[in-house]
Amino acid sequence: MRAIRNMFQSGPPRWRVAILDGDSSSRAVLRAAVEDAGGVVAVEAPLRLDAVAVMKETRPDVVVMAPSLSGAREPALMPRITAEIDFPAVLLTRDTDRSVVKQANRAGVMGFMLKPLRAAEVGPTLDLALARFREIRRLQQARAERPLVDQAKGKLMSDRQLTEVEAFRWLRRHAMDSRQRMGDVAREVLAGERGFRAVPEGAR
Repeated sequence: MRAIRNMFQSGPPRWRVAILDGDSSSRAVLRAAVEDAGGVVAVEAPLRLDAVAVMKETRPDVVVMAPSLSGAREPALMPRITAEIDFPAVLLTRDTDRSVVKQANRAGVMGFMLKPLRAAEVGPTLDLALARFREIRRLQQARAERPLVDQAKGKLMSDRQLTEVEAFRWLRRHAMDSRQRMGDVAREVLAGERGFRAVPEGAR
């Protein structure tokens, strides 16, 4: 197992990738495809639980997990690994058995590639996995902040005599103008830190 730092990368990489694959030749093929697509490999390791500590230290953007055909326990490790990390996972396998697919689904993988690897698939697959992961996180954040936003709307409706629609537009406009999440603006409103002097045009 090793953490890799590319000293010769000019500019930021397209992604920093962790590869969890017990087959060294398979890792080499994937590493070459990642680098050819503008990424760097931050971690290489077998698909084992002790890889989690290395990934938490190096914080890659995405992990590619490749359970081997001989490692009967490896697919069951995938959900345990993804439960410990906060970035997307992609499955690389030549085994489409139902048990592997079931564990991949439990792990919440965001992409799927088949062996033998086609290098042209790596870039789009990793980009899509990251986009899906970020959208899910955005929706989860918005759902978690909804009670705060509702409370802030109620305060605006009471303090400024706005309708519910006007209060929502007020929060959204201030969030856009300050480049903050609506939840952050809602917290400021509830804490009395956000001034109410100017109601943005179109809020009424």
